[in-house]
Amino acid sequence: MSAITATLRHPVAALKCGGACVWIAAAAATALLVIAPIVALGVIAAQGSGDAWSHLVAHVLPTATLNTVLLLAGVGVVVIFVGTGAAWLVTAYDFPGRRILDWALLLPLAVPTYIVAYAYLDLLHPIGPIQSAIRDILGLTSPGQLRLPDIRSVGGAIVLLGFVLYPYVYLSTRALFLMQAAGLVDAARTLGASRRGIFFRIALPLARPAIAIGASLALMETLNDVGASEFLGVRTLTLSIYSTWINQSNLPGAAQLALVMLAVVVLLVLIERWARRRQRFAGRSQRTAPPARQRLHGAPALAALCLGLLPIMIGFGAPAIHLVIQAMRRIEFAGLSDSILTEALNTVGVSLAATIIAVGLGLVVAYAARIDHGRIGGGLLRIASLGYALPGTVIAIGLLSPLAGLDNMVDGVSRDLFGISTGLLLSGSAAALIYAYVVRFLAVSGGGAEAGLSKVSQTLDHSARTLGETATGTLRRVHLPLIRPALGAAAILVFVDCMKELPATLLLRPLNFETLATHLYGEAARGTYEDGAVAALAIVLVGLLPVILLARLSGPVIPRQGRLNS
Repeated sequence: MSAITATLRHPVAALKCGGACVWIAAAAATALLVIAPIVALGVIAAQGSGDAWSHLVAHVLPTATLNTVLLLAGVGVVVIFVGTGAAWLVTAYDFPGRRILDWALLLPLAVPTYIVAYAYLDLLHPIGPIQSAIRDILGLTSPGQLRLPDIRSVGGAIVLLGFVLYPYVYLSTRALFLMQAAGLVDAARTLGASRRGIFFRIALPLARPAIAIGASLALMETLNDVGASEFLGVRTLTLSIYSTWINQSNLPGAAQLALVMLAVVVLLVLIERWARRRQRFAGRSQRTAPPARQRLHGAPALAALCLGLLPIMIGFGAPAIHLVIQAMRRIEFAGLSDSILTEALNTVGVSLAATIIAVGLGLVVAYAARIDHGRIGGGLLRIASLGYALPGTVIAIGLLSPLAGLDNMVDGVSRDLFGISTGLLLSGSAAALIYAYVVRFLAVSGGGAEAGLSKVSQTLDHSARTLGETATGTLRRVHLPLIRPALGAAAILVFVDCMKELPATLLLRPLNFETLATHLYGEAARGTYEDGAVAALAIVLVGLLPVILLARLSGPVIPRQGRLNS
């Protein structure tokens, strides 16, 4: 906040100090757009909700907080165990099918959590395909003779969310395992350490920062979830915020609950940093060969392959196959409805608009941080990245009041000057939805732009400025051609994230405006699973784009790996 204040305190001087200050001022304005919902959230909550707050504290907050804590703890354990184990499996061992597992373990990222819950509610229904098949094998005829544990529970939500979100840990931990020098492992084996000892005494301690980062991202996604929690009957803080606003029309109460959840987010960040407070790691600048893989044969190789396939099947394979079957049945029976096509266009339209704006603003804050060698540019970049840590419900609640106030102001000015009422120009249109998407995913585009710019040598900037080029001209003629692939990758990630976003879309969508995500949510609420399968399948297919991109970008550090025969 101090960075924004320092930049905007003297706007005239900023315009006179050169192109760099103009970029800093633009980055400061972008950061203000991000923190505006947080400030508005506090203002709305301060209005008070009357007697409703005492009811929320007594009957809603304890259960919602307990369920949220249990869900976070359970999902954290699952993603760390599965993600780290999968990363060690494909980096420490060599067996038939390992190369396929290497990228296929990322596939659950293509399936949003609410779609997995939606699919498994049908798959694991007492008369669904899985329980029916088990009864047929056992020769049972009645559903009452065999009932699997109900998936609609906190435990069911932990398992499903964990097997969808583990790739966050897998991706970061796998990269760190590949970066570990072979000399460390060779030295340990020379001293008589077993493969298990190498993992627990060398690889795992070195991987703790990567595990912490991946787990924190997975927990942020867990907090952002609304659909899966509601489908599985788990009342979390996020779901309580949504129901308080939609069902009870109590905006201050929803804002107060949102502040509680914001405190949980801050606590998660502090815990993650505390866990790494004393950890210092140094790496060698030159590229070194990663540890050699141990070759597996026979039964051990088959067991390793099955272990690697298990999280893929639970988090991606079973839901995807089920959605394909259900979508084919729906299309064969009633064809492709016109509403699906309209909802697809709505989804693509708002996602594309948000992507263009987010990538543009992300480039602004990243370039401002590059050309400013002080702390202001870097601080603005960090502030602009706060939105990714905020659940969609928090952003949406924070935007409702300021957008409504801005609509009233614009309407009043239009009436006074032109005698025309503009109505709900922002809060009653897709503009509010686009704003929420930009705030939520600006960190993705800003991070992509920053990563691309970091690979461009500063000597090119100095050469361009020596030749009389301005900061803006240097960006246009030097940087943009070089960072175009990084910006393209960031745009794909933002676009797919916007298409999958459910909480903010449910709260901010205009009347009679449906997206694929909200269509699926409505069909699941009505229990008409076949009708929602087409929308779910479309989201999953689009979600494969960033998975393919990540698989290409996260290849091995060294093309050819050594092998250690057992």
